[in-house]
Amino acid sequence: MRAARQGKPAAGGVALLVALAVWLLPAVARAQLRVGFYDTTCPNAEALVRQAVAAAFARDAGTAAGLIRLHFHDCFGCDASVLLTVNPGGGQTERDAAPNNPSLRGFDVIDAAKAAVEQSCPRTVSCADIVAFAARDSAALTGSVSYQVPAGRRDGHVSNASDTVDLPPPTSTAKELTDLFAAKNLSVEDMVVLSGAHTVGRSFCESFVDRVWNRSAKPPAAIVDAGLSSSYASLLRALCPSNTTRATPITTAMDPGTPNVLDNNYYKLLPRGMGLFFSDNQLRVDTAMAALVSSFAANETLWKEKFAAAMVKMGRIQVQTGTCGEVRLNCSVVNPSSSTIELGSSAPAADEDGGVATS
Repeated sequence: MRAARQGKPAAGGVALLVALAVWLLPAVARAQLRVGFYDTTCPNAEALVRQAVAAAFARDAGTAAGLIRLHFHDCFGCDASVLLTVNPGGGQTERDAAPNNPSLRGFDVIDAAKAAVEQSCPRTVSCADIVAFAARDSAALTGSVSYQVPAGRRDGHVSNASDTVDLPPPTSTAKELTDLFAAKNLSVEDMVVLSGAHTVGRSFCESFVDRVWNRSAKPPAAIVDAGLSSSYASLLRALCPSNTTRATPITTAMDPGTPNVLDNNYYKLLPRGMGLFFSDNQLRVDTAMAALVSSFAANETLWKEKFAAAMVKMGRIQVQTGTCGEVRLNCSVVNPSSSTIELGSSAPAADEDGGVATS
């Protein structure tokens, strides 16, 4: 083999270096995120977030589902980019993109938590970490699922609507789901486990109306999508008119039985043809996914343990740490260019995932 020119690695060497760098990225994030990150700089940070979430939950139990989903939609790149209302580079933000608007909620809770934390510990706690803490607290309130959150994320400077293509739409096939999650270093099991969050919260009609109406027919005709119970389809059809649009303000519980409880009822509903989204039913079509569905339907404790671990794993996706990014003063806008804010932490230490527990 001809030697590469001095100063330029061979093509194979470049590929190897790139592959190695990509492989090391999760490990780098793992080393810089740790449980207790704010123990010395803002020891009451997590308690303040918990109080804000609890207050919102007391007013509206559906808040918990919204905050869990907010974390998921941010954490296909956990940098609080989904919170930004203005893109400094121009163009539409993630927050305004179709997968998030008008369905994403919980922004007011994050703002309240940030205000409380800023009052106690100015310029210290990132919005990205607050989102992660709030999702954890929501899981505890609605499902008695507890886990520790490794922190140390920094907030990004950019929010592009185009980035939402990484989010799995409700029309995804089993292969599309697998590929989208694999691109974020999440396994098939992680995907099936995290899909269980569909046991809480509500959905707008536009996300599933084509499963019960053929809207291309003149006039629109009633249909029952494959895998959907006919009685459930009738219920959804009565709720959602055929002329539904993204702006139609009609929602339904994703789990009609226990809509505000983070439990394993989602997995029990799927075999009965009561998965609301086309993507939900895909978990029944794939053999490996169907086996996991059966396992979680039979063992709620197992699913909760897996869910807690998957949330921690998801919370590491494409994080900014160290000197990358910033700590926003206001979660919805980037800091003025003159602001220089370091994330509040003591010297780097080894990461700890912390225990995962359910009660």
